[in-house]
Amino acid sequence: MQVLRAVVTTGSITAAAVNLGYTPSAISQQVAALEKQAGLPLLDRVGRGVRPTVAGRLLTEHAARITDRLVEAEAALADLREGRTGRLRVRYFATAGAALVPPAVAAFRARHADVRLDLRLTEPDDPLAEVEAGRADVALCVFARLAEPPRGVHVEHLLDDPYLAVLPRGHDLARKRVLDLADLAGQPWVDAANPPGPCRDIVVDACAAAGFTPNLVVEADDYPTAQGFVAAGLGVTIVPKLGLGVVHPGVVVRKLRRPEPNRAIGAAVRVDTLTSPAVRTLLSALRTAAAG
Repeated sequence: MQVLRAVVTTGSITAAAVNLGYTPSAISQQVAALEKQAGLPLLDRVGRGVRPTVAGRLLTEHAARITDRLVEAEAALADLREGRTGRLRVRYFATAGAALVPPAVAAFRARHADVRLDLRLTEPDDPLAEVEAGRADVALCVFARLAEPPRGVHVEHLLDDPYLAVLPRGHDLARKRVLDLADLAGQPWVDAANPPGPCRDIVVDACAAAGFTPNLVVEADDYPTAQGFVAAGLGVTIVPKLGLGVVHPGVVVRKLRRPEPNRAIGAAVRVDTLTSPAVRTLLSALRTAAAG
């Protein structure tokens, strides 16, 4: 059809052959094959040139539209390869979202203003599962450092987020600058990581390593609420540093040791998107935000 368009545009088989780099015989053969497929004549001879029949004009118009669409598609693919257009689906959990996502997104948009970011909080669901299922391109998640990531998923470590003890102001243990985790063994606890998940598992496993099971007397759905219960004197808790946010005036915060619980925060990425310029830029921005 593009050969026919070249013939119609120039009005000559010979001129079209010169422009396309073919012989006139090859052009004539292609036009004849197209006429056979169409079942109608496509060109009328006029003197030394040709002009399209009604069928020839119709196919030429369609050929022009097809060419335009192909050019648009090639340009769109080039933009996508260079990270200039498209959509990036990002999932995150609350505390990482508050600390890491905003500065990373600001830096990303300075480089890729044409890429649409689909940002979504998945808590209490695990953001990693969204990448594994193909519903997200990048996810901030808590992950086990020694565990293999799911097939088709790459997890890049961003930072270790240490847990800190949160005590009521005036508590006897507040006199110590650093607490052994076992110091909290006999205390009533506020469960700051409910429902169960990787963050809660880290707390339970650390307490087990220190030789005790926490006596949970209050359940809280988030870290700020847990601080409120602690400030009211209902118990103690431990909270990851990124989860502290604004420290409640009725509590004090102390470092932990023996062991110091830590949660590893990483960016999970679909392996087939690792070469995308947009993904690489976002990962770089997340690394910078984590380092800050």
